[in-house]
Amino acid sequence: MTGLLLIDKEPDWTSHDVVAKLRGQLKERRIGHAGTLDPLATGLLLVLCGRATRASEYAEATEKQYLCALRPGIVTDTQDISGNILSESALRPTAEELQAVLPRFTGDIRQVPPMYSAIKIGGRKLYDIARKGGEVEREARSITIYSIEYCGENGGDYLLRIRCSKGTYIRTLCHDIGAALGCGAAMASLRRERLGVFDVANACKIAEAAPDRLLPLDTLFSDKTALTLSAKQERLCRCGNDFRVDAEEGEYRFYGESGEFLSYGRVAEGQGRSIKSFFEV
Repeated sequence: MTGLLLIDKEPDWTSHDVVAKLRGQLKERRIGHAGTLDPLATGLLLVLCGRATRASEYAEATEKQYLCALRPGIVTDTQDISGNILSESALRPTAEELQAVLPRFTGDIRQVPPMYSAIKIGGRKLYDIARKGGEVEREARSITIYSIEYCGENGGDYLLRIRCSKGTYIRTLCHDIGAALGCGAAMASLRRERLGVFDVANACKIAEAAPDRLLPLDTLFSDKTALTLSAKQERLCRCGNDFRVDAEEGEYRFYGESGEFLSYGRVAEGQGRSIKSFFEV
């Protein structure tokens, strides 16, 4: 069983919980996911089945879109409302004041990862250190916030739609926006709406997941041009060798004459080469 599953994750499930459940439900041992969602978060989780697990690095390195609720006036140790409150403020920024600071957080920016994260420093995960009351210095990382759209107010929380790069922590973004406003803020809710070319509108709940919901693996590379190889080229491709090909330089989806998706690859100076192969061996 090979392919992609779009899951609309419900709250209180970890991404690992989803994978564990689907291993039993689909009776497939090789299952993984791309782009972790915290238990508080809902929305699109891309699940990789069978040979598709080889493509996780490409699934994660894509643009993401979220709808989050920013709650002003509180600062927590986890930077979301699931954590312990560290400070509170009665200061209430207006929607106009919020929108005025958002441009500071768009474009290429630097972000310090939160202590409650799975990043490892010195071989230890940060959240393990944080749960024991510790804290270590973290280096700021480069991320890109493509856009932040103000979407109104809900029960005192401000709704923001955010398009961002891999590696962005939305709860840290909320925390930093709160600091800029002078009142502090925490993330109250988070929903992932898009991951690359995939939309949560096409996702199913965990209980609905079944083999007939699988998308073809090559859907992950749908932005690349398809190139069908000759029998000789396919032979060389399957052996891991380069092959002559009459095509413009760039990245491609390579297919066999039968239509089987062979690999994601590149053409340079008239030579085709697989970057990652997905055929059965």
